[in-house]
Amino acid sequence: MSEGQYLIETELQAGEVLLRPLRIADKSALLAAEADGNLSQLWYTSVPNAAAIDQYVDTALNDQQRGVALPFAVIHKPSGQLIGSTRYCNADPLNRRLEIGHTWYAKSYQRTAVNTQTKLLLLSYAFESLQSIAVEFRTHWHNHASRAAIARLGAKQDGVLRHHCVDAQGRFRDTVVFSIIQAEWPCVKQALEYKLQR
Repeated sequence: MSEGQYLIETELQAGEVLLRPLRIADKSALLAAEADGNLSQLWYTSVPNAAAIDQYVDTALNDQQRGVALPFAVIHKPSGQLIGSTRYCNADPLNRRLEIGHTWYAKSYQRTAVNTQTKLLLLSYAFESLQSIAVEFRTHWHNHASRAAIARLGAKQDGVLRHHCVDAQGRFRDTVVFSIIQAEWPCVKQALEYKLQR
């Protein structure tokens, strides 16, 4: 399987969520979503502000061109509003592994069904269409809300990469790695669907 065959631009939708390919024209809508909660002020996240939006979108689209990422705009279908972003990233076509990351939502949509619907869409496509054998999630050690949300999805913690990278402020970041493997997917899917039905 070549890189070009692994990540192909697509749209995914269910419930109130539409995931469509991220575009350069989305910059202003992304900034409006960031402003709902001033999300870029959270020092342990990488939500873009006005100073970082060009690099954020350019990096996402360049990684897509290289075949290692597939970035999405998260659209709230009832309102048609862009409310955040997510992406497949760090794709390894040879080993059929990828990561779901760079996920964030406007504060008004946090702690709603949006994240569960988004992750169900991404995981279903990764395991059922891309035939991935494992899907990873990574987050900052200090992002306890993200760590809890990933665990609630049914992912298991693989470990902590200490001093994994240097953040924009020059600080060392410890990264917590979680994953769901192919054999676990049917049970994880059932649990996510059950949550959405309640």
